[in-house]
Amino acid sequence: MNIYKLISKRFGGEEFGKNSGEYKFGKIKSAKEEAMRRSPEIPIIDLGIGEPDGMPEQPIIDKLYEESMVYSNRGYADNGCEEFKIAAIKYMKDVYGVDGLDLSKEITHAIGSKNAFAFFPAAFIDTDDYALITSPGYPVLGAHTEWMGGKVYPLPLLEENSFLPDLDNIPQDVLDRAKILYLNYPNNPTGAIATKEFYKKVVKFAKENNVFVIADAAYGDLQFVGETLSFLSIEGAKEVGVEVHSLSKAFNMTGWRLAFVVGNSLGLDLFKHSKNNYDSGQFLAIQKAGVFALQHPEFTKPIREKYLRRHKKLVEILKSIGFDAKVPGGTFFLYLPIPKGVKDGITFNSGEDFCQYLIKELHISSVPWDEEGAFIRFSVTFETQNRTEDDVFTELKRRLESVSFYF
Repeated sequence: MNIYKLISKRFGGEEFGKNSGEYKFGKIKSAKEEAMRRSPEIPIIDLGIGEPDGMPEQPIIDKLYEESMVYSNRGYADNGCEEFKIAAIKYMKDVYGVDGLDLSKEITHAIGSKNAFAFFPAAFIDTDDYALITSPGYPVLGAHTEWMGGKVYPLPLLEENSFLPDLDNIPQDVLDRAKILYLNYPNNPTGAIATKEFYKKVVKFAKENNVFVIADAAYGDLQFVGETLSFLSIEGAKEVGVEVHSLSKAFNMTGWRLAFVVGNSLGLDLFKHSKNNYDSGQFLAIQKAGVFALQHPEFTKPIREKYLRRHKKLVEILKSIGFDAKVPGGTFFLYLPIPKGVKDGITFNSGEDFCQYLIKELHISSVPWDEEGAFIRFSVTFETQNRTEDDVFTELKRRLESVSFYF
């Protein structure tokens, strides 16, 4: 039997796994393994991990255990329990100032935000339709757009535009076929934040071009500058789109897989119709633990403060060496251009080149981003293990200063 002959064209058909190249995170893993084989006594300082390093607050864990013992919580959750949706609506009002959400029509839960983005293209995208997606960015909605026969039009995030997409210069033939605009602020990987003026422009753009907006607010609670901002706080936003919120970053609940989608009622109907054909809802005990988390937004404050403190220390070290580093507006990511090379040594032609060098030569892990220039992304979610946070930064500085980079 030749299973290759059965593979769908969206997965590459008979070429699946043969010519796609190694995924960048696979390359990072291979480089780490090589570094540890060569020098097992030198631990990796992992600034590439894109998930929280902390645990949820103990009362959230206790609530999960308590609800796991409830007989009625064992069954299908479908489109979520009412308590979770009520708590999420109150959270949107208390934290983001978004009021007036309709419990019956304008909110539902999801098994993490990743799943949520996967479901929308099935509802909107037909053959040759476009999704407008920021670049660099989270790839899930783009992948599912292409699987539905659609196309991705990348919107470059450039420093000269404050890492906001240029909506004024999209070709008309693309706009004529565009159905979805995906945004993510605070942004992964750039750490940029949106402004009210930008979101007002997005609402106007969506109305004029009949494009549905999907705003990814996974890092919304990790904003360091100004007040936390929701797309839905802008007048008219609910007419043109939805916003996706996750409990992963705000409450250290990454593996719990719990999110909620709020906004346009028809968009929510389409989402739920798509969702019902993929899953049967998140475990009710997790949702009810999520209720407790959302009722305590103060749990996020020390998490946010930790990341900001770490960003400041990391930026101070990088600037002292010559990097063009600035504390981001939000997220736990630091996105910066790479050096040109090492004095009297190797040159770097891409973020991937530099990332591989850092791992293999200095045992420092990061993530390369080469879509819109040669950049790398550091994350301040590193695990300290048996060391203090200051110990990690001291060792990081020592390793980076052992090499003379030029820029």
